[in-house]
Amino acid sequence: MATYDKEAAAEAETRRARRDAAARAASKVLSGPPRATMPTRLAQLAHEAEAAYQDSTPDQYGTGPVRDLERRTAELLGMEDAAFFPTGTMAQQVALRCWAGRTGNPVVALHPLAHPEVHERDALHALGGLRTVHPTTAPRLPTAEEIADFEEPFGTLMLELPLRDAGFVLPSWEELTAAVAAARERDAVVHVDGARLWECTPHFDRPLPEIAGLADSVYVSYYKSLGGLSGAALAASADLIAEAKAWRHRYGGLLFQQYPAALAAQAGLRDELPRLASYVLHARPVAEALRRGLLDGGLDLVRVHPPTPHTHQFQLWLAHPARVLDEASVRQAERTGLSLFGRGVFTEPGPPGLSMTEVTVGASALEWTADEVHEAAEAYAALVAEVLE
Repeated sequence: MATYDKEAAAEAETRRARRDAAARAASKVLSGPPRATMPTRLAQLAHEAEAAYQDSTPDQYGTGPVRDLERRTAELLGMEDAAFFPTGTMAQQVALRCWAGRTGNPVVALHPLAHPEVHERDALHALGGLRTVHPTTAPRLPTAEEIADFEEPFGTLMLELPLRDAGFVLPSWEELTAAVAAARERDAVVHVDGARLWECTPHFDRPLPEIAGLADSVYVSYYKSLGGLSGAALAASADLIAEAKAWRHRYGGLLFQQYPAALAAQAGLRDELPRLASYVLHARPVAEALRRGLLDGGLDLVRVHPPTPHTHQFQLWLAHPARVLDEASVRQAERTGLSLFGRGVFTEPGPPGLSMTEVTVGASALEWTADEVHEAAEAYAALVAEVLE
């Protein structure tokens, strides 16, 4: 049985506090969401409330700003209705158990790197009694052939767009439509994990309603790309949403008041959603400048995955221990005021000494030119060598 290591936990907390302080004090941060203090966020929410709900009382059990947000989300996705959930984990569990009841088949076909498999503590099985199968284990979405030829029946095909833990990867539009058609041929329904669907439109060169319209239901997040406080939505037909709201109540997701999260989400839909395409476009030169700068600085193995990012997020792989890379990142921020990775950390999901971090190109990254990224990456590589000495 694993034992709790008090000293290791204290050391990790010290490293986290130092990393966060360095990123907070940096004058420029390449990767991550905009930095804002708690008073700043509260002031922003007060402004949103004053502008849109000046004479209104707070919501109660999904009224007011929460219901307005649901309607706006359904409209953006081209769906009949939507339901607000406090978490995406809850939204997806509810969606998949609703479809299991309607299809009569508790088997969900999804990728082994999909969110329910990696980040939800086996909730689909433990809470919903569902079983999962994997049409492919390759680090990409399943193909139409893999779906059509899978050896056992399934009631729901779940597609995560983009597939985050494989590198925020997306299929082509033709591959996606073929995969959906293959599921329909097997009489399966299609659910899209669209936590980051908002930023997929540049890759597919299609509007949101056309992308979402391929599926029977879609989950979207309000904080992962839109800068909200928390919360998610499930969008589908009106009758499925009515059933989902009943399950939301059973799961404890019908909160008395949620207007701070709803106001922040509405602001994200208004302000951040139109900017996402510019972040995706900027991610491409940023990724290349980061790769070249690290190589020119003397690092031997540098991999950006995918080489041309499909969205505004991508993986960076380096052949050094995670602690070394994190320490170099903190030193750069403390000494120069420049932070390439912000509060992001390196992990070692593969062989020891081969580390990865996720890079998010958002509003703060637009302040960086490709030349500035290249220069900072070269300097970072020198700090890695310093830490190794």
